[in-house]
Amino acid sequence: QVLLVESGGGLVQAGDSLRLSCVASGRALSTFAMGWFRQAPGKEREFVAAISRYGVSRDYIDSVKGRFTISRDNAKNTAYLQMNSLKPEDTAVYYCAGKTNLMTSKTSVHEYDYWGQGTQVTVSS
Repeated sequence: QVLLVESGGGLVQAGDSLRLSCVASGRALSTFAMGWFRQAPGKEREFVAAISRYGVSRDYIDSVKGRFTISRDNAKNTAYLQMNSLKPEDTAVYYCAGKTNLMTSKTSVHEYDYWGQGTQVTVSS
C-alpha cells in the first residue's frame, strides 16, 4: 500500500516562506513523477507544480513561477515544495500526488494515482 503524507503547512503572513514535505511509503519515490496541487474553499483542485522521477523536468503554474520550487530527494523518499513570497491568494489545502504513467498529463488531477491527505496553508495579509 502506497501512502503519501504531507507536512509543513501553517499560518503565515504575506511575504513569508514555508516548505512543504511529502513522504512516501510502500513504494520507492523514484517510481513516481510527483505533483503538488492545491484547493481553496469553493474552488476546484488545481495544479501547482510537477517534477519528473529524477528531477530533470519541473513545471509550474504561472502564478507561482519564481516563488515556488519543487524538488525531491529519492534517497529520503521525500518530495518538497518550497514556497517563498507567499500571498493571500496562495491560501489553500495543498496536496502531494504521485503518478506512475509518465506519458500522461502532469497537470491533470485525474492522471495521478496516489494522493496525500493535504496540509493547510493560510496566508494572512
